[in-house]
Amino acid sequence: MALSDLVPSFADPRFLPHLRDLVIAYVLALLIGWNREHEDRTAGLRTFPLVAVAACGFVQAAEQAMGGQPQAMARVVEGVIAGIGFIGAGAILKGEAEVHGTATAAALWATAAIGIAVGLAAYDVAVMVCLFTMLTLYVVGRLKQKGPQ
Repeated sequence: MALSDLVPSFADPRFLPHLRDLVIAYVLALLIGWNREHEDRTAGLRTFPLVAVAACGFVQAAEQAMGGQPQAMARVVEGVIAGIGFIGAGAILKGEAEVHGTATAAALWATAAIGIAVGLAAYDVAVMVCLFTMLTLYVVGRLKQKGPQ
């Protein structure tokens, strides 16, 4: 097997939808990661796009390998969701009287949902999850900080 067999060709038209979807997942996740980075959270500009791209990639690879078998795809999606749960759990820090990182963990989970949705060509779902996540992090987060003192 030659190296050229392993590396996708940009001239191959089958490659372009995969590239498009990975870019969409990356950009949507970058918007969420930007907030976490600027809030000095444990996960940020690198982590969120990687989660979305990986989730999208798992779905794309499974779709290609399993030829549209719904039960097989469901198992892949379940595995991604469970794996992100473990990553999210690592983002949660418990102190003596406080717990930190739950919003970051939830945002990681939402970012995986974005990647999965893009991988399944449910772009409307991916955009809406991104918008609601950003609304929560950017707007509702500010309301929480300005709440009763």
